[in-house]
Amino acid sequence: MIVLLSSMPFAVAGGSSRLGFLMEIAAVAAGPALTNGLALVLAPPLEGGHLPLDALEVDGALVVEPSARDVHVEHMRKRGVPVVSIGRQAGTRTPVPYVDLRSAFTTRLLLDHLREQGARRIALLVGSERRTSYVEGEAEYRAFAAEHRMEPIVAFAEESRGEAGGLAATRELLSRARALDGLCVPVDAFALGALQALHEAGRRVPNDTMVATRYDGMRARTSDPPLTAVDLHLGQVGEMAIELLLEHLRGDTTRHMVQAAQPTLVVRRSSKRR
Repeated sequence: MIVLLSSMPFAVAGGSSRLGFLMEIAAVAAGPALTNGLALVLAPPLEGGHLPLDALEVDGALVVEPSARDVHVEHMRKRGVPVVSIGRQAGTRTPVPYVDLRSAFTTRLLLDHLREQGARRIALLVGSERRTSYVEGEAEYRAFAAEHRMEPIVAFAEESRGEAGGLAATRELLSRARALDGLCVPVDAFALGALQALHEAGRRVPNDTMVATRYDGMRARTSDPPLTAVDLHLGQVGEMAIELLLEHLRGDTTRHMVQAAQPTLVVRRSSKRR
């Protein structure tokens, strides 16, 4: 048996997203796992606290976007359980084997799009945890800002607050960057909070401020206006992750990293100016 774990708190992974990121991976990974005689268990994040990991008697684990000191990864490694992460674990010299989600490329894809649509003062809103998608995204954003001689404007949202965290961070952002005309918000929960803050401030999206997010899930598709997002090809990511984990379960540790397919931009009303 293998387990699929989400490192993101429930406020981000659950709620209106309905665990979409996790479910897209699980739907694909379950097939090859079963073909190899393994059951896939989905362990979603708990709203009230940490997952009781001691209750899980598993042979392997997939962890989605682990933080630098991720409790899931630490627990499984202490038990000697092979782990593969979907997204590189940040802040460690010896990360577990992983599928590279190409966070820097994805961030540049969103930023280039916002600029092509006419945005000239673009801010970045990421989570306060140390995750590779945040670290690489911020580094790419700062390189983009330097390239276009744009003042870098970065804000951080508290992950455990989900949409409310995005709302609070965007309110603070607007208080110091009134001329903001573009907002790159990789986490979809934060992006919904950002939309609310912009509405409260009387800013029209996209006419006054354009918004784009990363995950093309339920939140992006059903928000008002619908959010420009990125197709991360999570089906392929799930296949790659399970294949890499199976290799390590068999004792073949030749491969430590595989790279996901190139993400594809999905343009919606939140960033399309007339």
